Amino acid sequence: MSKIFISAAHKSSGKTLVSMGLCAAYRRRGMRVAAFKKGPDYIDPAWLAKASGRTCWNLDFFTMDKEEILACFDRHRQDADVTVVEGNKGLFDGLDVEGSDSNAALAVALDLPVLLVIDVSGITRGIAPLLAGYTGFDPDVCIAGVILNRVAGPRQESKLRAAIERYSDLPVLGAIGRDPKLVIEERHLGLVPGNEDPGASARIEEVTKVVESAVDLDAVLALTKGQPNTTVEPAFATPPRPTGKGHSVRIGIARDRAFGFYYPDDLEAFENAGAELVPFDTLNDQRLPQVDGLFIGGGFPECFLEELSANVDLRDEIRSFIENGGPAYAECGGLMYLSRSIAWQGSEAPMVGVIPGDIKVLRRPVGRGYMRFRAMPGHPWPQVRAAADRIYNVHEFHYSRLEMTDSALTTVYSVERGHGLDGVRDGIHLHNLLATYAHQRHVAANPWVSAFVEFVRSPQG
Repeated sequence: MSKIFISAAHKSSGKTLVSMGLCAAYRRRGMRVAAFKKGPDYIDPAWLAKASGRTCWNLDFFTMDKEEILACFDRHRQDADVTVVEGNKGLFDGLDVEGSDSNAALAVALDLPVLLVIDVSGITRGIAPLLAGYTGFDPDVCIAGVILNRVAGPRQESKLRAAIERYSDLPVLGAIGRDPKLVIEERHLGLVPGNEDPGASARIEEVTKVVESAVDLDAVLALTKGQPNTTVEPAFATPPRPTGKGHSVRIGIARDRAFGFYYPDDLEAFENAGAELVPFDTLNDQRLPQVDGLFIGGGFPECFLEELSANVDLRDEIRSFIENGGPAYAECGGLMYLSRSIAWQGSEAPMVGVIPGDIKVLRRPVGRGYMRFRAMPGHPWPQVRAAADRIYNVHEFHYSRLEMTDSALTTVYSVERGHGLDGVRDGIHLHNLLATYAHQRHVAANPWVSAFVEFVRSPQG
């Protein structure tokens, strides 16, 4: 099989478009493509999943240990002919100055050759020292080739190829011109999610045609051919799925254009914990399904103020469910939706109204990146409460803040890194609701799904 790590010198160089185009192009050839994304991200994986035709999995040093990363990677590429891993930011970027959590470190750990996507806007001969620096910085990293992106025209491409040929041994595997058809609209947190874009399939088709014509797909395969896949055991054992009458629970999950930020690991963990996830649409469904608990994940509710507000019946049902003690968990966009109102770009609309405060979406990020919180003794989930004071690695991406609260809020997270609600605390506990700006991921160090399902199943829920 062929294994490829797509990286760049810096963010916004076109990695996602190249990765997406490669996934779709090889899939169109009848090949089975496995896609992965480095770091905490919901949006890019959604596009890669659409392009590859199968789930895209995240590989993240901050929330996973190395054994978990290797197990996740090996497990989900078992039957693939081509494996594409898209990096985040630049090849050598990361939290650790020594580079232990960088894209380069992940490529080395997974034994993947790297294809560098270089945004060549305004560059000609200067690409030579840039590539010399990248190829010489870490001898353990195998940079297999270069894909030039946003090439102005034949003249610039000729100068770039001449400089690379004269000063480097790296092959140029493709040259992609500037093309407005390749632009996917960006939003304050990155690309517009595929679940919101009704023309996602058409956009992927356009990108694929460009990549097929501009990139030497056969040369990429030849340079990235690796060893056959090997079977590995899971990095940590998931609890056996409960059996027997009364053990299964139904948990409603908001899945629509407004809410779509869910990790596949988490969704799989719900099934393993004996929970049936029942989707509902906050924009169109007027009634909640018959469920034992609610999970409202992240998304962009601010972009759907009118539709969310107009669905009064569903808002009333959700408020009644929670105020009557129904167990619920909400992350980021879900927290915003459960507030009294959301204000954004001069518009304001009422929301569910369970949380006694109002959301204001700002122009600049409030909390963005990796986050650590400490669980407090008042946490509503017994499994987490039993390990009070434990610190969890999570992440946050929000431009909003909760303000104008009527009363003091009970919170169960102490923020050790990041922002959360106010830089000090997070995790609103109200009735049997836990609402947080933090995005959690079900991993060995934080089996949060099991804890939540047990809470829903227990008398406390």
